[in-house]
Amino acid sequence: MATVEERVRAVTARVLRVDSAHIRPEHRFTTDLGAESIQSVELVAAFEEEFGIEMDEDAALSVQTVGDAVSFITEVCKQQGVAV
Repeated sequence: MATVEERVRAVTARVLRVDSAHIRPEHRFTTDLGAESIQSVELVAAFEEEFGIEMDEDAALSVQTVGDAVSFITEVCKQQGVAV
């Protein structure tokens, strides 16, 4: 089974149309990966679908980097009893 980081990178690559091999934990969704506001909302929805969770949209949209998204999603999964 893929790790949370691998799954976050795969979803990010699909939504933002970038090569997942070039996505690093320190990359910012907007400045480094080129996410626009609508794509940020699409990312939140895609992460929710990928992990079977519900995230607070404001909290999720405040996450800036790929690494922070991994930590945020891992915590949400724990809170909601979703195995990762």
